[in-house]
Amino acid sequence: MANLVGVFAASHGPMIAREWDTLSAPTRKSVTEGFERVGQRLMATRPDVLVIVSPDHWCNFFLNNFPAFCIGIGEEHDGPPEPFLKTRFNHPVLTGHPSFARHLMDTALQRDFDPSLSHRMTLDHGFCLPLWRMEIDPVPPIVPIVVNEVDDPMPTMRRCLAWGSMLRAAIESYPQKLRVAVLATGGLSHFIGEPGMGQIDEAFDRTCISLFENGDPARLAATLEHDVRHTGNGGHEVRNWVVAHAAAGNQGFNLIGYAPLEEIYVGCAFAEWRLPA
Repeated sequence: MANLVGVFAASHGPMIAREWDTLSAPTRKSVTEGFERVGQRLMATRPDVLVIVSPDHWCNFFLNNFPAFCIGIGEEHDGPPEPFLKTRFNHPVLTGHPSFARHLMDTALQRDFDPSLSHRMTLDHGFCLPLWRMEIDPVPPIVPIVVNEVDDPMPTMRRCLAWGSMLRAAIESYPQKLRVAVLATGGLSHFIGEPGMGQIDEAFDRTCISLFENGDPARLAATLEHDVRHTGNGGHEVRNWVVAHAAAGNQGFNLIGYAPLEEIYVGCAFAEWRLPA
């Protein structure tokens, strides 16, 4: 049987890579320390496969075809297409784990989800920027999960909790020995391409952190379902954290770090969930 060995979260913002060489020393220090701590804790779990939950930033899908959830089930996936990350993250191809990914797909279908699937995904900065900054090399086999967080209709917070519970069930029912870690990326608040571009909603971020620390899934889902509609569009990426929260058994998390970093337009946060004994 497979084991869930760790559940983590890290923000991602394209300006971390695009402007890295010109960011101020305090911003670079905050970002570096956060990613280093997550990376060290993640790799200490010795994962055989890493499930990454992230949005798709118009690389695999567009408005003519945008699933609520998509699982990458292929043997390989393409690295980041963005020029600002290609030169920094030297992995044009990343290895998948089709056996576990197909089991995850089957589990989703058996639990009345209807996800899309991809035999070869393009993993943009949402997936690859955290791996770059965490300095994970070699990168373990990846099972990418895309959650629609860029345009309505989006899955509800309750549905994201259910998806996370399904992910946990898939791990626990996988018949072979496998150490599985989960990484949720994105968030917290940021405003991209809309009025308020570059602002950070620190009150929203602090609410998110408190809810995830507390653990109560019903309160978390109800509060975020309301609050996410009243902050920047990047706040929708908190859905990935909600998936991770349920995958970890709704036990709550330990905050590794948070800073409202205006230079990179992101309420930048890092966390590790507490797993049941």
